[in-house]
Amino acid sequence: MRRRFGSVRARATLGATFVVAVALLAAGTAVLLSLRSSLTGQADGQAERSARTVAAQLALGTPYDKLSSLDDDERVVQVVDASGVQVAATEDLERISGAGPSVPRAQEDTGDDPSQEPGQDAGEEAGEDPGEDGGVAGGVAGASGGLDDDSDEDALEPGEIGDETRFGDGSATVDGDTADYRFAAVDVRDPKKGPLTVYAGASLAAERSAVRTALTVMLIGFPLLLAVVAGVTWLVTRRALRPVEDIRREMAAITAAAELTRRVPEPDTHDEVARLARTTNETLAALETSVERQRRFVADASHELRSPIASLRTQLEVGVAHPGLLDVPGAVEDTVRLQRLAADLLLLARLDAGEGPVAGARVDPAALAREEAAGRPEVTVVVEPGESAPGEVAGSRGQLGRVLANLLDNAHRHARSAVTVTVRRAGGQVVVEVADDGDGVPEADRERIFERFVRLDDARGRDDGGAGLGLAIARDVAVRHGGTLTVRRTPTGGALFELRLPTV
Repeated sequence: MRRRFGSVRARATLGATFVVAVALLAAGTAVLLSLRSSLTGQADGQAERSARTVAAQLALGTPYDKLSSLDDDERVVQVVDASGVQVAATEDLERISGAGPSVPRAQEDTGDDPSQEPGQDAGEEAGEDPGEDGGVAGGVAGASGGLDDDSDEDALEPGEIGDETRFGDGSATVDGDTADYRFAAVDVRDPKKGPLTVYAGASLAAERSAVRTALTVMLIGFPLLLAVVAGVTWLVTRRALRPVEDIRREMAAITAAAELTRRVPEPDTHDEVARLARTTNETLAALETSVERQRRFVADASHELRSPIASLRTQLEVGVAHPGLLDVPGAVEDTVRLQRLAADLLLLARLDAGEGPVAGARVDPAALAREEAAGRPEVTVVVEPGESAPGEVAGSRGQLGRVLANLLDNAHRHARSAVTVTVRRAGGQVVVEVADDGDGVPEADRERIFERFVRLDDARGRDDGGAGLGLAIARDVAVRHGGTLTVRRTPTGGALFELRLPTV
């Protein structure tokens, strides 16, 4: 289970589902609050219109039994006087809780039992306190939260309606049915009856029903939507990651079989997965080339080492059997050749391992050329004058000295009589040119001679022990130092090797 949920596909699915769930929760809450606020605002408007309609009639002195809106089934209306006595109300209105008083009509308007004292509720006759279920004389809010008693009825002139409308929630019982209402209270001064307060309530049944319906739809629809999001994300992610799994499977097969010639499949897309596949194949190709190069290197090194070792062994065996026939100079020559070959192979191994120049070290190519030319009578060193000296380069003195030594050895083997080393500055580079007066290098072979263990046919006949590693080592060192090593023909037809290194 941990492995399944640790996959990219599972994490993507869980993440997408969580984000959508949070978004749906926020959106659902906002919708419910907005819906409730909108419906409550509509109820406020309906209740206020009813209250002000009745208040306008009372301001004109309309009798209580002639008031309109008292027979509206959708709204309840209650009119109370300054003492909190109900003087008019919607037909069959039994009780209002949470807003307005819960008192009977005045005796002259209701025709109640004369024995009942004015201001006594039917509930009081049964031993009930009207204030217990939220009704408070004078319109003061009950426990359920209703209307504030901030009326300005005493300040109103006869026939004047108060500007302020007070709102609150409550419930009303009409003909035995209790429902929730949104109440509005408006003060008015009847020209004959004095200050009155009109309480009008608009039913909240539509609001409650709409909110319940929306909540039910969300409770049912949101889980289904989340399930759809999770399923689609799972399928889309699986489809998107399928090429990655194919790449992984092929790489595992390549590793198990050690077949570097195989390649991973590349999808016909232009996305990150396709670029990953192409990069993987490029890496496999480079690895195959490196392994093949290493294999050839080992094979060629074994071949090159076999000849001097066999020759040295033969001479030593002859010397043991016939001391007088021992060729000491030949044995020494084979030993020196073997030593040089071992040193070349060791240097190539270090270069292949990534060995580079020592940081901060500086070398003067002109001085280095003079040092390497010392003891070589056929070599002439020329330092071309310019605006400034050729300058110094950053790198290893030993490795750069090996480059010049290899170039001079190569020129010595192919030159007829003279070798010239020229050191000059060209822009931000120091250029070292080694030229000979030999036959030069054919254009077709000018890159091949820098490969390891490669010797041209004429070089094989005139070779004095070289293994074909000198020029390969020289180019590798030049590249490691940020430079280049190329060959071209001199004006006289010989070979000219050009080494370019950046100055510091």
